Amino acid sequence: MFLSGINCFCYQKIAKPIFFRFDPEDVHDRMIVCGKFLGNHNFYRAVTRWFFDYQHKKLGQNILGINFPNPVGLTAGFDKNAELTQIIPEVGFGFEEIGSVTGETCEGNPKPRLWRLPKTKGLVVWYGLKNDGCKIIAKRLAGLHFKIPIGTSVARTNIPDASSLQAGIDDYVKAFTEFSEIGDYTVINISCPNTCGGEPFSNPERLELLLTTLDQIKTKKPVFVKTAVDLSTQELDTIVACAKKHKVDGFIVSNLTKKHDRDSIDQTEIKPEHKGGISGKPVFELSNNLIAHLYKTNGDRFVIIGSGGIFSAKDAYQKICFGASLVQLATGMIFEGPQVIGDINRGLVKLLEKDGFKSISEAIGSKVK
Repeated sequence: MFLSGINCFCYQKIAKPIFFRFDPEDVHDRMIVCGKFLGNHNFYRAVTRWFFDYQHKKLGQNILGINFPNPVGLTAGFDKNAELTQIIPEVGFGFEEIGSVTGETCEGNPKPRLWRLPKTKGLVVWYGLKNDGCKIIAKRLAGLHFKIPIGTSVARTNIPDASSLQAGIDDYVKAFTEFSEIGDYTVINISCPNTCGGEPFSNPERLELLLTTLDQIKTKKPVFVKTAVDLSTQELDTIVACAKKHKVDGFIVSNLTKKHDRDSIDQTEIKPEHKGGISGKPVFELSNNLIAHLYKTNGDRFVIIGSGGIFSAKDAYQKICFGASLVQLATGMIFEGPQVIGDINRGLVKLLEKDGFKSISEAIGSKVK
């Protein structure tokens, strides 16, 4: 706890003020290089673990046959090209989701494509699924040992050639097949708001065609669908009804918000050049509402991973009590520092003990049962 306090002070008072003076994508790219270097050396992995990691037996779960040491994961979109899988466990994460990975190499949208919203505690993200493509990333992961579960998020390549219905399905198939035996679970990302052609597979009829095709690909991995956050509960219900007919084990709730005029967003920070979806605090309550609805209506059928706006143990615990078995974050780590992962896990243990729960599993859905 003392060491965490020092780490927090150093990040908030020294590192963060420096980082926030520079272009956010440049900072992110440099952090990827640094993390990749640390992960390639036993000594630096051990040092990182000593500084940040916190584990407790009350936080462990077996979900869909996968052992998660704690419920806090790194969301897709941070480690797009799967370069951090060896260092992320030492920061204290219980699992990691790479990608989203697409069928073809994708340069993403033109720069600039990432902006900070300090007052809002969010990011405007317009990357457009930048990644090296499924074949290169699969080769990068081949033969590696993963200390924590790895999720592989797949999506449609952000290029005009993949915009038609059949071309889009074929693109998903290529990425899904490439990762059918790599990692621990697969995510079908149908909700990226930053691509040409929009989110065609959020439409139930098109999603039906996509899932019918993906059902035919052999894989032993559980499959999740990642939903948009700007959905009504009725729209979510139609997607869930479709998923029930297919080999879908759970949902990730949720992606970014496309609505820049929400009350939770400080409008003084929004600029005309800001494109794309917004992450962080503006998504928190929106995703919570969808999580609670999904758990109440289908908690016995689907596993829920809660994503959006987690900055503290209290935030993570709220999503869990609304029905999420696992949670994910990235923006919270950027604003609070890497020590926040250990702080969240440490705080979760205290919250469990306060409420009389013997394990994290007992808290799932406790506010909506």
